[in-house]
Amino acid sequence: MDKVRKTEAEWKAQLTPMEFAVAREKGTERAFTGRYWDTFTPGIYRCVGCGTPLFASDTKFDAGCGWPSYFEPIDPARVREETDTTHGMVRTEVLCNICDAHLGHVFPDGPEPTGLRYCINSVSMKFEPQGEE
Repeated sequence: MDKVRKTEAEWKAQLTPMEFAVAREKGTERAFTGRYWDTFTPGIYRCVGCGTPLFASDTKFDAGCGWPSYFEPIDPARVREETDTTHGMVRTEVLCNICDAHLGHVFPDGPEPTGLRYCINSVSMKFEPQGEE
């Protein structure tokens, strides 16, 4: 998988201001406001920056947190995890491994089979309903 590299100006031209703030500047959308937090239509969630398929609807669950939550990515090689010590906390940040877009965080309080909760910003993804590939 080749890395996608763009200048800040190229990202700003491609993304909406909110997408840029979250994906490129590590922001967070408010809980219960994102376009996919309560979507359970079958399909694939792709990176807003590069289109890489990241999460499948069959791994999505309602965590009650107000953000889309998944118990695993489609392919672990497509996401990267880094320690995040902002806001006085120690968390594990999740990024697209192809274009370095900030996606959200992963927590060890999810359901089986992984016990993980990938808590992902809706604005960091584009949803592709099943059958529209």
